[in-house]
Amino acid sequence: MAKLHLLKIQRLAGHVVESMVKSLERENIRKMQGLMFRCSTSCCEDSQASLQQVHQCIKHCHVPLAQAQALATSELEKFQDHLARCTTQCNNKAKDSIAAGSKELQVKQQLDGCVTKCVDDHMHLIPTMTKKMKEALLAIEK
Repeated sequence: MAKLHLLKIQRLAGHVVESMVKSLERENIRKMQGLMFRCSTSCCEDSQASLQQVHQCIKHCHVPLAQAQALATSELEKFQDHLARCTTQCNNKAKDSIAAGSKELQVKQQLDGCVTKCVDDHMHLIPTMTKKMKEALLAIEK
């Protein structure tokens, strides 16, 4: 029962989350990648620098992008975790209802409603999460 509903959630939420990630990648991450590569190139073009200095310079150039990727990963993991906890609660309620003697069809409808509410509630969080991530990414870029 739980696997079916998790697949349903993944399908419903997946499109919206994928769209958000593509937007962040296009508008923020790519710019940071370009800056990182240009910065790294300038490190390599410094003919006066030692090998160690060049490596340190390149390492320094990678920091903002690594921070941005860590931020995005962390926020998406939190979102997925919250959604998973919500659906787990739905599944637990359904199991409790079955154990209490409720009819399977009634429990399935209850579970469907609960899962749908989880998805709806979490889809409403995406614009706020996107805005928060874009602001944090802009702060890293500076």
